[in-house]
Amino acid sequence: MAEAESSVKPKPRPIIRIGLFLISHSFLVSVVCCLAGVLTLLLLPALAKNTYISENALMPGSASPMLSTEDASDGNKFLNKILNWGSKTSSSDIEIPEVIAKHMLELGAEVNYHKFRPGSNKFNPLHFFSGPEAGIVQDNSSSYGVNTVGIVRAPRGDGKEAIVMVTPYNSVKITMGEALSLGVAYSVFSLLSRVTWLAKDIVWIAADSKHGEYAAVAAWLRDYHTLSVGDLKLHPDMCGANTLPVHKMTNVIGDSVSNGFRRAGTMAAALVIKVADSSNEFERDVLNIYAEASNGQMPNLDLINIVNYLAVHGHGLQVRVEKVWSLIDSWWLKSLGELIEFLGQVAKSLNPRWKFGIPVSDYVEGSATLASSLYKQALGVPTGPHGAFRDYQIDSITLEISPKFPSSHRVQFLIRVGRLVEGVIRCVNNLLEKFHQSFFLYLLTSPSRFVSVGVYMIAFALLIAPLPLVAAFLYSDTPKSKLGEDKISSKPASSDESVSTFASWKWLSAAKTVLAVHLWGVIVTLLPYFISQIPNNSPSRNLLAWVALSAVSFIFMHTLSGSYPFLNRNQPRKHEWALLKSVNITAAFVGLCLMSVINFATAEIGALLLVPMCLSVVPLRLDFKNAKNTFMAFARGACNVLLVFVGFPPTMALLVKGAIDGFDNIRFGDFWIWAENLWAWNSASYVYICMVHLPCWVLCVHTLLYPC
Repeated sequence: MAEAESSVKPKPRPIIRIGLFLISHSFLVSVVCCLAGVLTLLLLPALAKNTYISENALMPGSASPMLSTEDASDGNKFLNKILNWGSKTSSSDIEIPEVIAKHMLELGAEVNYHKFRPGSNKFNPLHFFSGPEAGIVQDNSSSYGVNTVGIVRAPRGDGKEAIVMVTPYNSVKITMGEALSLGVAYSVFSLLSRVTWLAKDIVWIAADSKHGEYAAVAAWLRDYHTLSVGDLKLHPDMCGANTLPVHKMTNVIGDSVSNGFRRAGTMAAALVIKVADSSNEFERDVLNIYAEASNGQMPNLDLINIVNYLAVHGHGLQVRVEKVWSLIDSWWLKSLGELIEFLGQVAKSLNPRWKFGIPVSDYVEGSATLASSLYKQALGVPTGPHGAFRDYQIDSITLEISPKFPSSHRVQFLIRVGRLVEGVIRCVNNLLEKFHQSFFLYLLTSPSRFVSVGVYMIAFALLIAPLPLVAAFLYSDTPKSKLGEDKISSKPASSDESVSTFASWKWLSAAKTVLAVHLWGVIVTLLPYFISQIPNNSPSRNLLAWVALSAVSFIFMHTLSGSYPFLNRNQPRKHEWALLKSVNITAAFVGLCLMSVINFATAEIGALLLVPMCLSVVPLRLDFKNAKNTFMAFARGACNVLLVFVGFPPTMALLVKGAIDGFDNIRFGDFWIWAENLWAWNSASYVYICMVHLPCWVLCVHTLLYPC
């Protein structure tokens, strides 16, 4: 009796029983979680909240604007001089920086020139996650650019903090919009040189963008954080007025312009001011806000909030953020919006406190803006020169104003935009510490509505939740004796230890195959570095070379390792595909989780594409061989083929490009151009695509074609 009682095994803990239950019902859990994840993603525009100012010290709109008509008139005179110098065909590149420096000095600012050379945009695999290179746009080392930097010291400050204004312009051929942005900055700079309430130094950078806007700003920031006065003597080619050619104006003001690299304190925020061409599409001036930086980094939401609040409520500007315009006229999105609006009305009738639904137009526009925000963050490519500041953890945005006015109304335009910039600087000037109260991880659905990370991560969590469950189910459901039936047939059937040992060996064999494919992904990642060394090659040829070399390296590597079943002569054993799929799903789960730490938007889109493909794919031969219903087997096989086709990175990239720009503009070499843009900016999304997504896709194709 005692022996019987001792043989009764104790019940496992509740958490273990729940886990075993979920694993045993992994198919149902997978379907429910995937559908719930997609549904949550579609509901995000309805779940968005109104933006609000988290930091009370900002106090937007609490003070009356001080920028006067006289300041705007001086700005107009200044931009007229710039345009006159720019219209001279015999003028050299350095003359416009000299004009800007002279006017900065007249305002009492500390001025210095910053000379820089553009770097190279060639792919370097060792520079990933270290920030983009300064010369990311062009490679023209035979010429240099000259930034003009002016600093107004704060009368109430201690020189430890600063606010930066950036106005990019092309010193070779300046446009009206660039001259207007310089005029706006000069008007504000003129005001700030006289005020007594300033507690942070003001830095104005007139960035020479003939080699690219980002290149000019990134070069100045790099030297700002690395160079010292002694470095200028050791490295005369990098920066400093002593390296500039001598001109007439340099002889007049050369003693006032510093030969050293002038600095202010730690940068609290930065504003990039740009003026676009006149807009005939809208009835008033439009302000476009660009905030995305490298690898999905975003500035603190409070910075966008104060700009939006002051622009809308203080100066009557129409604020916009980017949208995917092709979604605006999408019939299925409108139908979904009508359904959500109806459900919201039903919920409100049941309980007036339930505010769920939104109007159809708001849902469609919110979805288009959300898709753009998600896509721009996932690309990991900055949408403007503000991205250079985010590489140094400085909150910054680009303000692009599209004016609707005749050329005779410049003064009114300078007053309106100048007062907006003044208000933003005044808000940042009130801060006693860096931006930290509001969100850094968010998606915008409009300039005044956002989705926080605590909401949109639910969709990602639901999508990846089935992966470990299905992996555990596939491994536990694989018959151990059948896996090794042709290896252990000569051994006694009761040899459980041998079967267990062989089953472990089979798991290691599948892991070896998955590891080999992911190592091949590393080779694919590095191949463009060598292909890009070939001179005068078109994108189509580069893409063909990439595909050919990837295929050759794939065959060579797996023939050498002997780990890929359908490259072996021996007939693959039964149920090996289940173990291979289990390890592949585990690798996809780990890769997506790691990517979510680096760039959450990339992980979100990657999960949307990768999870359904990894979960549903099964061998086509096995599906048709064991199917009782031929139609269901055909439907399942067709669904798997479609998922594999859409999940192929070039296919997905071209589909996205077609959805945004139209399918008439798609060319064969577009994927190479798209990938080249990613690796040139050191986007982690490129690493994810080549080292996580592509290997998992290859293993899914192998599972689909597995010869059972």
